[in-house]
Parts: sequence; C-alpha cells; structure tokens
Amino acid sequence: MTTEFLLAPSILSADFARLGEEVRAVQAAGADWIHFDVMDNHYVPNLSIGPMVCEALRPHVQVPIDVHLMVEPVDRIVGDFAKAGASWISFHPEATRHVDRTLELIRDHGCKAGLVFNPATPLNWLDHLMDRIDLVLLMSVNPGFGGQKFIASALPKLRATRARIDAHAERGGQPIRLEIDGGVKVENVAECARAGADTFVAGSAVFGAPDADGGYRGIVQAFRSALAGA
Repeated sequence: MTTEFLLAPSILSADFARLGEEVRAVQAAGADWIHFDVMDNHYVPNLSIGPMVCEALRPHVQVPIDVHLMVEPVDRIVGDFAKAGASWISFHPEATRHVDRTLELIRDHGCKAGLVFNPATPLNWLDHLMDRIDLVLLMSVNPGFGGQKFIASALPKLRATRARIDAHAERGGQPIRLEIDGGVKVENVAECARAGADTFVAGSAVFGAPDADGGYRGIVQAFRSALAGA
C-alpha cells in the first residue's frame, strides 16, 4: 500500500463567483489535487460544471485535475475534458455500455482512468478490470449533492477494495490509488486511511473552513495532522 496521502478539495463547495481565486487559495494552502464533480441532471439529479469551466481554470491550477464524471453516456465528454486539462478521469461503470472501451478511451487521451462505485454498487466490476485502471473512487454518500453525511458502510468496502489492490500489486500489477469521496472530514479521515484509502476528496470540509480557524491553510494542516496519526 502506498503511504502517500493526497488531499483533493472538491470545487463543488467553492464560491463559484470567484472560482479562480478559490482554486489558487486551496493550492497555496497545500492541496494535492483539485477535484471536479461533473453532474449532468441525468445520471444524478443535479447539474454542475462542464469542460469549459475546467479549461478556464486550468491556467490557475498547478496540480493534477481530478475529474469525477457523474454523467450518462460517458464517452462523448471524455475527450472534451482531456483537452480542457484533466489529469485523471473517473466514471461510474453502470453509466457506460462498454466499460473496457471507456477506460481505453480515457487512457488514449493521455489521462489516468478511474472507476467510481456508489455505496450500493458491488465491487465485482473490478474482477476483470484491475489491469486497466489507475484509480478506484468509492462514494461514501449517494452522488449528486455536496455536504452529505458520511455513510459508515464505506469503511468495510474500503478494506475490501484495498485487499484487491494489494493483491493486484503483489501479482506485479500497476499502482492503483484508492480515493474516498463524500462526507470526509478531519474527524473521520484517519479512519478512512486506516481502512485503506490514500486519496481524500473533501468539499464543504475545506471550502467551508472558517477564517477564525486558519481558513484553508488551517484546515489542510488539520487534515495532514489527522492523517499523520493514521
């Protein structure tokens, strides 16, 4: 298991009226990735941002852009996000007709490819795809809205996924990151890390941090301190 923990603030919880400033600020505070939650009002009942926002923010971002596609169908939008500057592109396997083809499409566009699993989605998809993915993203809320409460059943699912990734690595497989998204806070991030996660998406926990507690720099440091104890 990798010991490098990465923090990926989700701009879904940022102030959209000053998005470039927000992204620069969380990077300066120590964010490792910038996470994009892309919703289409079809696969999930909400509408968020598209490739144009990614392209506009790319000059402000000096770290990897982590795009989570909550869209259906998937393939049409992959090239647009790759061209707009995405580094990682993840999607829900049930949202595409041919999972293997979509993974290949993402990689053909020069991006790292990931699969996303909702709380009730079984991990069986991984049985035949481990050699084609760079990231597994487990949702610890039902996708579609920010600010939801962490679903505790994500913890045993994290452990099961970590066991699969470690077994794959022992067989000589490529590195695969394990990301958790949904209700991740300073109070539970160490527990997520102990269960196997190495990459943590936090939206409202980061962008809602009060200035009195050190703002973005203070909350990022609090996450780092919690993870150091994991």
